[in-house]
Amino acid sequence: MADLLYLVHRMPYPPNKGDKVRSYHLLKHLVSKHRVFLGTFIDDPADAPYIDTLRAMCAGVHVARLAPRHAKLRSLRGLLDGQALTLHYYRDAGLADWVDRTVREHAIGTAVVFSSSMAQYVEHRPTMRMLVDFVDVDSAKWSDYARAHRGPLSWIYRREGTHLLSYERQIAARAEASFFVTESETRLFRSLAPECAADVEAMCNGVDADFFAPDPQRASPYAAGEIPLVFTGAMDYWPNVDAVTWFVREVLPALRLAWPTLRFHIVGRSPSDAVLALCADGVNVTGTVDDVRPYVQHAAVVVAPLRLARGIQNKVLEAMAMGRAVVASTSCAAPIDAVVGSELLAASEAGEFVNAISALLAAPQHADDIGVAARRCVLQRYSWQSHLAGIERHIVAESTA
Repeated sequence: MADLLYLVHRMPYPPNKGDKVRSYHLLKHLVSKHRVFLGTFIDDPADAPYIDTLRAMCAGVHVARLAPRHAKLRSLRGLLDGQALTLHYYRDAGLADWVDRTVREHAIGTAVVFSSSMAQYVEHRPTMRMLVDFVDVDSAKWSDYARAHRGPLSWIYRREGTHLLSYERQIAARAEASFFVTESETRLFRSLAPECAADVEAMCNGVDADFFAPDPQRASPYAAGEIPLVFTGAMDYWPNVDAVTWFVREVLPALRLAWPTLRFHIVGRSPSDAVLALCADGVNVTGTVDDVRPYVQHAAVVVAPLRLARGIQNKVLEAMAMGRAVVASTSCAAPIDAVVGSELLAASEAGEFVNAISALLAAPQHADDIGVAARRCVLQRYSWQSHLAGIERHIVAESTA
């Protein structure tokens, strides 16, 4: 058993969005074997009641308040000092003081860092071992955003991609080991930072298949007679906003011509104005729901038409675990170890989405068969326990040295 510092850019509980699912399961793994001191941010007041849950799990906890609007303004300091804006966004004097005090009082020698932005709290400690879960190549995400925008935003995103990549390389060179969620993200980072290639590896996501399991007693939230099509996710996250906006504009009209009772349900917290504006006869925006599982379990088809998101999408794995047929964008399907066509369907263009979804709606038994195969795939290949063993090897090596 080791004493570990675990630094996370967003409070890892409740596990109700992509990054929090991964950071929570990593925390759950760490506390099962070690004494963990957690330093993190809270950016949603609705998460405050769960701080005590984290305190019950950890040997020590510090939760720094983060107001996104103020943090965005603070991040602009990076334009003056040449740093990535992300670093200023997640910079907090109180958290820095807590880290200093905790490391000193408990003689902590290893930090597990979730997201490169949190490495700034320990990178200056020459004897501190860092294990960094980058998750995705965030710098590439900002570069993707730059290509999708014009004007000043494009310049800011391009600059962030460049400066953040420089910092990612610096941190990876300093770290004992660095992790990414897929082999493709790992290969990408190795190509961008070849000097770090030897210490970079993939650590895949998993699924809590007991929680995300179909239940015949679970009631449907949908109106009788409708054909529910579902997308889930945090709806203030721009790749999700882009996905549903594109889908409503380019795919849904053709589907509703063929299936007039079809209704597209956008299920997730904090819908942006652009998402709320999609509400119409064939579109329902739920906002926050107590439990996403009824919406997924009783969907005719789950869709994930993301065009900009990186890595493995938990929303896809969770829907597969629920035994649903999923039609995902080709870029979403590619990182998932599933047989496209029998365990997961992929589409690139609007017409391909229309054809794939229509084929499933026309053959409900075929859709059910794909759902059964999808759940079997998750059970066989997406255990959190087996995937997280990758980071444990490095912790055990330190504790026995």
